[in-house]
Amino acid sequence: MNHNQDSFSVDIIYALPDRAKVISVMVDSHTQVADAVLQSGMIDFFPEIDIDTVKLGSFSRLIKASDRLEPGMRVEIYRPLIADPKDVRRRRAEQAKEDGRLNKVTGAKL
Repeated sequence: MNHNQDSFSVDIIYALPDRAKVISVMVDSHTQVADAVLQSGMIDFFPEIDIDTVKLGSFSRLIKASDRLEPGMRVEIYRPLIADPKDVRRRRAEQAKEDGRLNKVTGAKL
């Protein structure tokens, strides 16, 4: 790709609990998010990334793989959640009640 005024750099980011990787790629305004992820080679480092099902974002806002990139964007590749956050909170609250750390009627901390 020739680097004219229509091309710009975007960062592709993938983070694990113990490390993160950022790869910058040159793209143009016609480049889709998924194409930039593939161009970055991030999947070579983390083969568990499934570009067809992975959730993507830019500055913590979800974006679609088919969205077009714009200057100033970055692409965040999100890991799948191990557990549903609502279920985790519900189990934690139930355990707190059982442990006597919450009022059983109001749910307030004791």
